[in-house]
Amino acid sequence: MLTALLFDLDGTLTDTDTLHLQAFRQLLHDYDGRELTQEQFDAQVSGRANGELFAELFPLADTTERHALADRKEALFRELSPELQPMPGLLRLMDHARAWDIGMCVVTNAPRLNAEHMLTAMGLGERFEHVLVAEELERPKPDPLPYLTGLQRLEVEAGEALAFEDSLPGVTAASRAGIFTVGVATTQTPERLLAAGAKLVVKDFNDPQLWTVIEAMCSP
Repeated sequence: MLTALLFDLDGTLTDTDTLHLQAFRQLLHDYDGRELTQEQFDAQVSGRANGELFAELFPLADTTERHALADRKEALFRELSPELQPMPGLLRLMDHARAWDIGMCVVTNAPRLNAEHMLTAMGLGERFEHVLVAEELERPKPDPLPYLTGLQRLEVEAGEALAFEDSLPGVTAASRAGIFTVGVATTQTPERLLAAGAKLVVKDFNDPQLWTVIEAMCSP
């Protein structure tokens, strides 16, 4: 039986990668005049936690400066996203989960301030039982720890859950946790999501293939 849904946030609950790309471009331009292409963002930035990412982007900066740069980038993102739209079909899925008493959890590499901002900007601030963020755990995605922690918080087994992810680190993390992982093709190609471990790839939460899986898992 399906008893839990675990969701990534950026690019999964709402399509935010264009806004993150704008924020990174502004940050890098202001810092040293660097440019960032869409291809570089998709391959090197999307879905990654800030700690490792900012060490890679700013190898000559010390820890204090990297934290300040990360805080600035996230502030730029929040300025660019006063309102956000849930992905098509998300509210339908959440209503179904509530009707069937299915637990829901957010599992994200985003900082806590961003997670709370995005959920509020979508009007979903009170809809999730737990919001797990990488900066509060020992290891971020692609390590399975965030998803294993989500299962523990919801008190369910991996075989009773579905995970939804748009990034390669996220799909890797969820699939390594043993969860049936649905790739949402907002930021990566279906081929890359499947290669990372997704069992199904959908355009959004209205996809009939997704609902076939959900109905099968909800059947007695």
